[in-house]
Amino acid sequence: MTEAFLALGGNVGDVRATLNRAVTLLCDDDAVRLLARSSDYRTPPWGDTDQAPFVNLCIAVETTLTPHALLERAHGVERILGRDRANERRWGPRTADIDLLAYGDVTFTENDLILPHPRLFERAFVLVPLAEIAGDRIIAGRRIADAVHAVDSAGIERLAPRTF
Repeated sequence: MTEAFLALGGNVGDVRATLNRAVTLLCDDDAVRLLARSSDYRTPPWGDTDQAPFVNLCIAVETTLTPHALLERAHGVERILGRDRANERRWGPRTADIDLLAYGDVTFTENDLILPHPRLFERAFVLVPLAEIAGDRIIAGRRIADAVHAVDSAGIERLAPRTF
């Protein structure tokens, strides 16, 4: 089993319910087991800022899947939840976005996957929830708790636990 970290976010529909479903679908068998889940955070849009705020969270999982298989599972969950990557604008509104941030200590660059995620250390909306569940984790030589202090986290708001 390998420990991996994923970031989830969205800003269309009942986002918190959608992200809860995404976590359930990602971790629905012995191949991917949930270890930790951050709080949900309301975050300003990044990249394309002319849209609604996002809700973001991070999870830690243990998996027997390869990095590519885990990414394909994440993309499959996005499709189930209504995302159509081929017909959306970059960094635009979406029901669910799932990024593979890190997979063990694996470092590589391929056409369809770069690990660790190439913009991990630029994105407060990822680092803040990741620091909640893995602050002492070292990724690409950087401690997550230290990296979170190097980005502007203005506008990021931890949401109260949701009652269903």
